[in-house]
Amino acid sequence: MRILVTGKNGQLGKSIHKIVNTKIDNNQSSDEFIFVGREDLDLSSENSISHYFGNNDKFDIIINCAAYTQVDKAEQEVELANQINHLAVKQLASFASKQQAKLIHISTDYVFDGESDKPYTETDVTNPINVYGKTKLAGEKAIQGFMPTNAIIIRTSWMYSEYGNNFVKTMLRLGKERDELNVVSDQIGSPTYATDLADAILEIIKSKEFREENQTTQIYHYSNEGEINWYEFAKEIFKIAKIDCKVNPITTQQYPAPAKRPRNTIMNSDKIIGTYNVKTLFWKASLDSSI
Repeated sequence: MRILVTGKNGQLGKSIHKIVNTKIDNNQSSDEFIFVGREDLDLSSENSISHYFGNNDKFDIIINCAAYTQVDKAEQEVELANQINHLAVKQLASFASKQQAKLIHISTDYVFDGESDKPYTETDVTNPINVYGKTKLAGEKAIQGFMPTNAIIIRTSWMYSEYGNNFVKTMLRLGKERDELNVVSDQIGSPTYATDLADAILEIIKSKEFREENQTTQIYHYSNEGEINWYEFAKEIFKIAKIDCKVNPITTQQYPAPAKRPRNTIMNSDKIIGTYNVKTLFWKASLDSSI
């Protein structure tokens, strides 16, 4: 199987790459993985996408980890966010459909408005409240339009890893630089360790269920188990890392940002567990193993 992974320099792309390299070193994988970044396949350019697929052999599976993820900046860079999260995804789905390749696309909890008092399921109504969420939802709908079969969309939340920019790395850096930090305490969600999601994706592509032809395109939710707010999450990061930094809880109103954030984006992962038998570890166990 020829498997294309976009976003090789991002958190999830790097996490998949690390696991794949280990499997190859241990002779546990016979699939051919091709990892590409912006220098190879620039999702901000329609011509770059067309050129890439026009000059490479067909793929069996495309895993799209690339995205515009700067939530606040997206409020000003609407066109760029829409190009990468929506229009480029439409192009990828079109090429996947023409090549009869299967597509796995990563989406976000920010397609919801956060007003629910229970964990979101895949059938709950979407209602994004910022540009980032709106463009990611448009990308989902584009896939469903171009690929009624042979695609899966995985929504995830609060992703962190050893790579790139994320909340855990920011807290570890600021905790060493400052004696005291203010962190929002009225936004609730489930952290997701990128390595856990990468493991799940690699299990999915091996499964008989995924490799069957003409399966109806599905949306799934995946995050680590449990829930927490950003303030408590920061405290746990400092506890595990043994960093002495006082954390003060503040409200969203006390931390103004260009983009509105949903209040509660806890998601129910039962569907993906039931379909593919993937593991979802408790968030604290994954955080502990990552620091």
